[in-house]
Amino acid sequence: MKAQALHGHLDALLLAVLEQGALHGYAIIEALRARSDGSLDLPTGTIYPALRRLERAGHVASTWSTVNGRERRTYQLTDSGRRALAGERDGWHEFRTTVGRFLDPGSPPATSA
Repeated sequence: MKAQALHGHLDALLLAVLEQGALHGYAIIEALRARSDGSLDLPTGTIYPALRRLERAGHVASTWSTVNGRERRTYQLTDSGRRALAGERDGWHEFRTTVGRFLDPGSPPATSA
């Protein structure tokens, strides 16, 4: 899956990965790949700018740590990030339900009150 297909959803995916705990950038990329069964194989040029954007927004905090003898920036979710993730999930459920009314065979149409 290409990064363009994730437009508008990448931040939510990153927040969801970090919900499990602090990770360095490469581990985030690996977590995305693993949780998607290999469908999300995103380049560092996509992930790191998004992490910086989330950090500027206050949704992610970073610190330097040593991992396997190498200095790496480790990212973790903030309280603001947890609230943002909850909002992203609510929006995703609404989007999925609405689009499903058109694309899922056998999905019941919305009823008017």
